[in-house]
Amino acid sequence: MAKFIGVTIGFVLVVLLQCAAAQTVHVVGDGIGWTVPSNGPAAYTNWATGKSFAVGDILSFNFATTAHDVLRVSEASYDACNNANPIGDLITTGPVNITLDSTGDHYYICTFSQHCQLGQKLAITVSSSAGTPPGSSPAPSVTPTTPTTPTTPSPTNNVPAADCPTSDPPRASGPGTQNTPGRLSPTSPPAAPSSSSKVLAGVFISVIALILSFMF
Repeated sequence: MAKFIGVTIGFVLVVLLQCAAAQTVHVVGDGIGWTVPSNGPAAYTNWATGKSFAVGDILSFNFATTAHDVLRVSEASYDACNNANPIGDLITTGPVNITLDSTGDHYYICTFSQHCQLGQKLAITVSSSAGTPPGSSPAPSVTPTTPTTPTTPSPTNNVPAADCPTSDPPRASGPGTQNTPGRLSPTSPPAAPSSSSKVLAGVFISVIALILSFMF
C-alpha cells in the first residue's frame, strides 16, 4: 500500500513539473512594470513585439494597489480607452498574475483617470502553443554533405598482347628440317616387395605356429 502511494505521489509531481515547465511567465513591461510609461503607448507595444504568447502562459502585472488596475476589454474599448465592453472582472489588487486561457487577440487597459490615454494599455496575440515569435522566421536547416574520397585506380601492367606470345612459333619445314615426334616418359614398374617384408612375414608365421603348438 505504501509503495502504491509513493508511486502515485511521484506521478503527480512529474505531471505538475511538466505543466510548470510548459508555462511561460511574462512580466508585463519588464523593469517598468504596469504603470504610465514615459514614452506613451509605444512602451508596451515594443515590449510585446517579438514575444510568443501561448495558451497557459501567465501575464504578470506589477503595480501598486490603489495606484493602478487591470481590465481586459474588447478591441473597440482598447482603441477608445474605455471600459464599455469589459471581458472579465476589474482587478484592483496588485501585483496580479493572469493566465491566458484562450487564443486570439487580448487587450488590457488601466481604467484609472487618463492612464490608458497616456499609454498604459497592452495588446497581444495568443496562439494555441508556443511557437516562433512574430516577425521572425526559423533558420533554414542545412544538411551536411559527406565529402567523397576519390578512388585511386589500381596500377595495371599495360603490356601489349603482341609482346606476350602464348604459343611456340611454328617451325618451318624444309629439306633440312626433321620433325621429331614427342617422347613419352617411361613409366616406372611397380615396386617389388622388399626382402624385409618377406622376413617379417616369416617371423610372424613362426610365432603363430609356436603359439599353436603350446596350445595343442
